Amino acid sequence: MTASEKKIGFIGGGNMGEAFIGAIIKTGIFQPAQIQVSDISDARLEYLANTYNVSTTRDNLGLFTACDVLMLAIKPQQLDTVLSRIATDAAYRIENRKLVVSIVAGVRLAQLEALLYSPLDKAARKRLPIIRVMPNTPALVLSGMSGMSPNSNACLEDIDELQVVLEAVGQVLEFEEDDMDAVTAVSGSGPAYVFYLAEAMIAGGIKIGLQPEQARTLALTTLKGAVTLLDKSGEPPENLRANVTSPGGTTEAAITLFEAHDVKTNIIRGIEAAAARSRELSR
Repeated sequence: MTASEKKIGFIGGGNMGEAFIGAIIKTGIFQPAQIQVSDISDARLEYLANTYNVSTTRDNLGLFTACDVLMLAIKPQQLDTVLSRIATDAAYRIENRKLVVSIVAGVRLAQLEALLYSPLDKAARKRLPIIRVMPNTPALVLSGMSGMSPNSNACLEDIDELQVVLEAVGQVLEFEEDDMDAVTAVSGSGPAYVFYLAEAMIAGGIKIGLQPEQARTLALTTLKGAVTLLDKSGEPPENLRANVTSPGGTTEAAITLFEAHDVKTNIIRGIEAAAARSRELSR
């Protein structure tokens, strides 16, 4: 079966699911007629159908059966119920190869395998590869960073196929599953760290006399410009920081204060805490 003949199904049509739907249609990876979405909200399904001209359903097993690529884009607390209902149904069969992709936060491959593989024999399990993905919210504006980890049944073709889909919303790297907690801590939670810095820069600007909109424009444009410079220059961030930190200057005054309060150390500790929490949640 060629890519143009495949169908992709989304179990869950929330913001992240919608980001992928919009991106794969925009880039032509899948056409609307090849996309099916299920969700618990009729209003959400109506919105997705009207906005993207995709097919919608409340029948998760029917979607699972009909599609060649399945994206699990539901909340972690819904996963057991949704997949158990699919896998324990008498009509559950894996006759043709299907790729299951989970973007459910904190859910390990072993849990997905336990839910989907239990009723299947060895041959059927091999026809159902599973890949775990940790995207982040900038995927909503096609600037995401995703880490993916395939299980033992995923072949190179499965990985390459998914990479094309993930690249529609940003960049992607492959990892061993043991590294996925670190991926979660750095890139999954990472946007919140940037938003936190933006909050502080805006609040600081307001405190020293700027109007809120002025402070916001200065902070956001500076953040975007700094990231672009870091990306385009190829220089280590410490070098670029040194370039704008003149001895006795304004930047040095700020950096000296940051260092006195161990700001960098505490950010690193925060990332370690996020990784530790990810490990706790995925047990």
